[in-house]
Amino acid sequence: MTDEAIEISITRDFNAAPAAVFASWIDPVQFARWFGTEGTAVQDVVMDPTPGGSWSARMVLDEGAEIAWHGSYLEVDPPTRLVMTLSDRPGEQFELVVVELKAKGEGTSMTFTQSGGNVPPEFLEQTTQGWQAFFDDLAKGLAA
Repeated sequence: MTDEAIEISITRDFNAAPAAVFASWIDPVQFARWFGTEGTAVQDVVMDPTPGGSWSARMVLDEGAEIAWHGSYLEVDPPTRLVMTLSDRPGEQFELVVVELKAKGEGTSMTFTQSGGNVPPEFLEQTTQGWQAFFDDLAKGLAA
């Protein structure tokens, strides 16, 4: 974790085993299916899910604008913990993302945290809602 206070924390339950939820975070094809919302297409996903490895994805919005996401993996401990950085900006303005997975019955409880101090306070709620929408799509994909 960083010294920054946790800005976003979301806990979600999924009807899939921890290994399946973990795979959805590190497999480019699965990641492209849920990292985005209706009206977006995630393309050119490249992932090296090893400590020190990098990842990138290009999100194309319905109006044609693009967002270039990128980051690196700090911890990769399948199927329980993933720590990675995330940014859609040039330079070194990265957020820290921690994904912790625990078996819950026949499914998984996922605790997601994002910190780093790079999300302006006025965009915090919008960012949280965006992640919730992503996780709705993740749940649909895992249920299929």
